[in-house]
Amino acid sequence: MSASPESASSDAVRIDVWLWAARFFKTRSLAKSVIEAGRIEINGAACKPSRSVRVGDRLRIVRGEERYEIEVLGLSEQRGPAPVAQALYRESEESRAARQAAAEQRRLEATGYAKPATKPDKRARRLIRALGDIDAL
Repeated sequence: MSASPESASSDAVRIDVWLWAARFFKTRSLAKSVIEAGRIEINGAACKPSRSVRVGDRLRIVRGEERYEIEVLGLSEQRGPAPVAQALYRESEESRAARQAAAEQRRLEATGYAKPATKPDKRARRLIRALGDIDAL
């Protein structure tokens, strides 16, 4: 009896497993910790890692500075190649535009920053630590 990952015996998958399979997080335990931190919502409500996700559910995912609003199109309990994972969901156009605008804003803010050519030497590290102590006062 062979069954593909999408044709599971039930019509629901745990949210932490689905987020891992859809490649939003590198490990299932990382997905679980993000869910417990309250950064994932299913249909506008907070959830637990054991909550089931079904086709048609709307998810709001906060990953670092990125925010996704997606609709679940497919279910999988196995992590596969990226094209297969991207077929499991559809991101809304508003979400995609907001993410691209935020990325552009971060890029523009970083244009004035010039990365140092080398690592700080021993003297420079001491000065950096000394300046850090000033902020503690």
